[in-house]
Amino acid sequence: MFKIQTLNNISVVGLERLPRERYEIASEIAHPDAILVRSAKMHDLPIPESVKAIGRAGAGTNNVPVAEMTKRGVAVFNAPGANANAVKELVLAGMLMSARNIAQAWQFARELQGDDAAINEAVEAGKKRFAGFELPGRTLGVVGLGAIGVKVANAARALGMHVIGYDPTITVQRAWQLASDVKQALSIDDLLARSDFVTFHVPLTDQTRHMINAERIRILPKGAVLLNFSRQGILDDEAVIAALDSGQLYAYCCDFPSNRLKDHPRVVTLPHLGASTREAEDNCAIMVADQIRDYLEDGNVTNSVNFPDIVLPRTEGQRLAIVNSNVPNMLGQISTDLAAAGLNIIDMLNRSRGDVAVTLVDVDKPCPEDTLALIRSIDGVLSVRCLGG
Repeated sequence: MFKIQTLNNISVVGLERLPRERYEIASEIAHPDAILVRSAKMHDLPIPESVKAIGRAGAGTNNVPVAEMTKRGVAVFNAPGANANAVKELVLAGMLMSARNIAQAWQFARELQGDDAAINEAVEAGKKRFAGFELPGRTLGVVGLGAIGVKVANAARALGMHVIGYDPTITVQRAWQLASDVKQALSIDDLLARSDFVTFHVPLTDQTRHMINAERIRILPKGAVLLNFSRQGILDDEAVIAALDSGQLYAYCCDFPSNRLKDHPRVVTLPHLGASTREAEDNCAIMVADQIRDYLEDGNVTNSVNFPDIVLPRTEGQRLAIVNSNVPNMLGQISTDLAAAGLNIIDMLNRSRGDVAVTLVDVDKPCPEDTLALIRSIDGVLSVRCLGG
């Protein structure tokens, strides 16, 4: 019986992927094998030594101590793309709200007073203040062409916009999904110089923090619109406000309210709604639950942020799942210990990612405890699990 601890409310649709005859799931549970989390901050939480995997029901893992878990041999999974459509829709809404001054116009209409005749007169007198512009023919710059960025780019093309994208690490899979007429920017600065709208879909790292600052805002065409439904901190809010006040920027739409932003007349701030749809929550929970189950039961790794992808179909016999430092002669030492125990290797697969490697080994009979202890004692081995037949 595997034990799963939930730190937030996880969609029931996802939890149903974990059969109750094999999984015990609770928010308070002793010695959990895995943790499922959405937004709870885990950096200051004591994480039991029994934990083998953490599943983040979402894309970002800033709330998970990934580096510490890697040192402990704990896999951290996320759900990239599961909320992509939800975020895409909000980006499109952000462009429309900004271009047509919808939030400001709505607030104006809500504050109208008097009888209907007085309201109609005020509407005719005031609507000129909210005249905007249309999207077709405008250029959208997309920074980050992962699951969300690709969907945003393709949707903008369908609206008649020109699209340019920048992502030096775009995968072959995402490149195939991207509309063929999306143009490639050579750099962030090249993208900014050519864009009427810019949307960001990158994680918050030391390299992306304040990626957009006062210097880069000056590169944008006058009257550009910025959209941030990715992570707070990617844009320098003070620089954005100064550019709005000077007229260099037309509008800013983001998912991260602050005292600096929420009352500015040219800013639309939303309360972190990017992935807040029933469909996105279900999709994230299903994806991460499936990944956790595959890892706990078979040692397979898909969509981990700190382990290599590795999938080995089950064969007869017993499987060992080994996490180790990516150093020379590790496989040789493991094979030697198995051979000394008289175990024949039916199948084996090894994959590495940076400093970490995962080895899956199917052997012809149960592995003795003393052999497992020998493998655990190898310098650089972080964890060893015996997964049965």
